[in-house]
Amino acid sequence: MGVPSSTYRLQVRASFDLHAAADACDYLATLGVGALYLSPLLPSARGSEHGYDVVGFDTIDVPRGGVDGWTRLLAAARARGLKVVVDIVPNHTGVADAQQNPAWWDVLRLGRASAYARWFDIDWVRARLLLPVLGDGFDPAELEVVDGELRYFEHRFPLAPGTEPAPGQSAAAVHERQNYELVNYRRADTEQNYRRFFAVTGLAGLRVEDESVFDATHEQIVRWLRDDAIDGIRIDHPDGLTDPRAYLQRLRAVAGDDTWITVEKILEPGEHLPDDWPVAGTTGYDALAEVGGLFIDPSAESAFDRLYREVTGDQAGFAEHVARGKRLAVSTILRAEVSRMARLAPGTECAVQALNELLVAFPVYRSYLPVGAEQLAVAIERARGARPDLADPIGSLSVRLADPSDELCVRFQQASGAVMAKGVEDTCYYRYTRFIALNEVGGDPACFGIEPEDFHSAQRRRQHAAPHSMTTLSTHDTKRGEDVRARLAVLSELAEEWAALARRLMAAAPVPDPTFGYLLWQTFAGAGLIERERMHAYAEKAMREAAQGTTWIDPDAAFEAAVHAAVDAAYDAPQVRDPLTAFVERITPYGATNALAQKLVQLTMPGVPDVYQGTELWEDSLVDPDNRRAVDFQARRAVLERLDGEVDAPPVEAGAAKLWVVSRALRLRRDCPDLFTGYEPLGASGAAAGHVVAFDRGGAITVATRLPVRLERDGAWRDTTMELGAPCTDVISGLRHSRTVALRDLLAAYPVALLVR
Repeated sequence: MGVPSSTYRLQVRASFDLHAAADACDYLATLGVGALYLSPLLPSARGSEHGYDVVGFDTIDVPRGGVDGWTRLLAAARARGLKVVVDIVPNHTGVADAQQNPAWWDVLRLGRASAYARWFDIDWVRARLLLPVLGDGFDPAELEVVDGELRYFEHRFPLAPGTEPAPGQSAAAVHERQNYELVNYRRADTEQNYRRFFAVTGLAGLRVEDESVFDATHEQIVRWLRDDAIDGIRIDHPDGLTDPRAYLQRLRAVAGDDTWITVEKILEPGEHLPDDWPVAGTTGYDALAEVGGLFIDPSAESAFDRLYREVTGDQAGFAEHVARGKRLAVSTILRAEVSRMARLAPGTECAVQALNELLVAFPVYRSYLPVGAEQLAVAIERARGARPDLADPIGSLSVRLADPSDELCVRFQQASGAVMAKGVEDTCYYRYTRFIALNEVGGDPACFGIEPEDFHSAQRRRQHAAPHSMTTLSTHDTKRGEDVRARLAVLSELAEEWAALARRLMAAAPVPDPTFGYLLWQTFAGAGLIERERMHAYAEKAMREAAQGTTWIDPDAAFEAAVHAAVDAAYDAPQVRDPLTAFVERITPYGATNALAQKLVQLTMPGVPDVYQGTELWEDSLVDPDNRRAVDFQARRAVLERLDGEVDAPPVEAGAAKLWVVSRALRLRRDCPDLFTGYEPLGASGAAAGHVVAFDRGGAITVATRLPVRLERDGAWRDTTMELGAPCTDVISGLRHSRTVALRDLLAAYPVALLVR
């Protein structure tokens, strides 16, 4: 396989197109990057910033640079030894604006007779395709027929052949004769009759299990592969596909053995990718959880539990919140999917309720039967325990749900991942706010920190089973950036100080929902007083996702005003701003230690490390779209050039410290791959041995500080030493060390070391 030494994620869009990416190649190669990792490049909805709403499949998006930009980028990358990895979206297509998607337009025009009808998972039981675009208070007079199209404000729809209006005929009457029915937007979640990406009405599911659909939707991707233009592929949301295994096998047959393929698969604790998937591994959320947990103090869990219950009144544990979030999802935004499944079981009494219980009880995102049959068994047992009155329908459904050839089983497997994502990631993570450093994609908020021994065990497994899986600390989907989480981790070492501040802030600037208020003040602690408008935007998204006082569909003006007032208080009210600012200043040096430590661990552990755009310098990103803000590559290039002209590493507190560590680690991985072929944990001896995590990758040794507050409080490194096996040179500091090294010397200037024998 053409495995890159590392990747660097670039968000390609109109404001940073392929030409701009080509201009960045010099800098990225100098940084030490092994491959460009590009966000989706196929034609997407007009104005799309992310590119996951693909509307065309045979070329490259013109606003993103088009074919000319691609040609220039490819030449620039190849000239500098950079591989190219692309992000593809096989599960869904953008349909929010029908006229931009020719396949969808044709289905609206011709209905079942369309050659493209087989592209989509449409339930034609209603005979017409539901399009939930009408606003509240809809007046039929708002419909118009103009230039052979039906129009509703900015929305445009085709007319079926032979349905053009007769003289004097109303647009509403014309609408009644179409293959689609325009309905109120509120009906989407309960009546939608086409499969969506999660609950996004503007993203319709694709049936790539149909070979003709696969071929049509992979035209540009196959062209890249046959032209040897790309070295790797990241596959978005494989869990939405009918048969991920079959899809991956078909893609691998086209791509060949040398193409590096990873999947955006979120694994629950203890879960592993199916062995028969022909991929290198995941996109790294599992690694993110492992690394982040190292820098959280497990001994603080009980203190955080007490504080959380005190300031929020929430007595429920994470498992209960998960069940609540999933139950909310199946009964609201994903209700249409459950109803569709229930129609496949007409002989089963209470099918909707039984399916709801099974979806709520399902312990992972989805199964891939026969792989995952044990997870289905767990769900059946849990569902029966929760609702013994539904034991009979659950039993009858369980037989069909165990048969991968049954359409009900297929739909259930596709839906269970959506229920987990919407119920847990996008709801529960904003409601259960005990410690938001843990509330991250791929993480387990119930697991309060990870001991080094457990981390080492996980890395041994990764080295053995998936040595080329991606690792990451930040993505476009993470709830908060890596350095924000690094600062939040410090709170676990300052539990009493944090408790005192949290009580003070929540009393000084209360919000109607205290669990959300607690999330808000943790966010300020981690991100600091970032630009006011960014925090307001974050607060709006977070409170609507939590859906406890306001929602996206029905915003509550009074609730939201109270939250925004609390945000403003952080900037304007001295009784809030001053103690908050003082605390942020207090934790910042320790946060820097954590940030450098977790970054070096991630860059050097087993797997292919990804650097999300811009995170080679300190960053304070929150959830998207905040984490898609423009990156100043000119500034980064200038800092790197300055660093490369200096002998000594910059001070840890300097903004360039992270760039120094990232560049040195990436270059070593690129230039000396033989040093990263194994994994052996290294221990320390002495009073502070528990404050270091270290491992030998086969010649490259990583040493990182953990729990820096306690380390300082207990008297620093004192007599703690480490056996290196031979004299080594630290590529971070440039210093040479003997085979037995005192950590007070090794980590005197930096909290990390990267040693080469």
